[in-house]
Amino acid sequence: MSKLDPTAREPKHDVFQAIADPTRRSLLELLVDRELPLNSISVNYPMSRTAVSKHLRVLAEAGLVKERKVGRETRYRLDAEPLRELKRWLAYYERFWENKLDALKRFVEAEEPADAAGPERATESPPLKLAPAETHRDRDDS
Repeated sequence: MSKLDPTAREPKHDVFQAIADPTRRSLLELLVDRELPLNSISVNYPMSRTAVSKHLRVLAEAGLVKERKVGRETRYRLDAEPLRELKRWLAYYERFWENKLDALKRFVEAEEPADAAGPERATESPPLKLAPAETHRDRDDS
C-alpha cells in the first residue's frame, strides 16, 4: 500500500499490532497450509466463535488473512506477504543486533573468571608461600 497512491486503502491495523497477540499468532499458524471456515477454526480455541471472528478481522485488516465466500460460509487463509515485508524491514536492523551480540560474546569470553579455568589449572600453578603468622606475643615483645 503505497503512500504515494491516494486511492490505496491503508490497513486499519498494522502487522505489528496484529501479531502482538498470541491468539492471532496461533491463528496464523493454523492457517499456514490450509484454508478453513470459522467453525473449523473456532473449535481449536477456548473462546466463542465471535471472539475468534474478531481476531480474524484484525488479521484481515492488517492484510495477513484473506477471506473467501464459499456458499454460506466464509473461509480464511494466510496471506504471508505482509510478513515477508516485515522480515525484509527487520533484516536491515538485524546487522546492528548481530554486531552487538558479537561484541558482547567477545567481551564475555575475554572476561573469563579464574575459577572457571577448572581444577587442572589450579594444580599447575605453584603453591603460594605464606609468611608465618605473627602471633600476639611477638608484637608485644617489640
